[in-house]
Amino acid sequence: MEIRRFGIGHRRPDGPSGTHGVDGQSIHGDHRGAIAELAFRPNAAMAAHSNPNLTYFVVIEGGGFVQVGDERARVAAGEAVVWPPNVVHAAWTEQTPMRALVVEFTVEDPGLLMLEGGAVELPVEPAERSNAERSNAERKPADGGLVHEPGGRPGDRESPEREPW
Repeated sequence: MEIRRFGIGHRRPDGPSGTHGVDGQSIHGDHRGAIAELAFRPNAAMAAHSNPNLTYFVVIEGGGFVQVGDERARVAAGEAVVWPPNVVHAAWTEQTPMRALVVEFTVEDPGLLMLEGGAVELPVEPAERSNAERSNAERKPADGGLVHEPGGRPGDRESPEREPW
């Protein structure tokens, strides 16, 4: 059995150049992908960047904001954002902290994504059609767009053991 520790006391400053107020801890990394925990202090930011991996940004505590391409949205605990390969993405907080797990998969064929235990081939859309031009009814979470659900969202959730800041 192997136990990998993360959380308070195991993090280091992390993120691409220009990132501030974010600490992280790698949990796993190999040729297939990587898993890391990120902790954002209030008023922290992970600089906008892209990478060749399919990435899931899974908010597990608190909340903040994310960007995928030209779209921006508020996120809270219990929500996950898909950052598709080679698309500029970012995350930041304002007055509250946020913790997230970042799960990256290497993608040999960007048209295939793993969803619900199986590979799903994504439709190829013309490059001139942006996410903003698609209606929410057409948009699918797997395409990397931010899908806005109708109705209210749950409030920020916190674990019983709060971050020290």
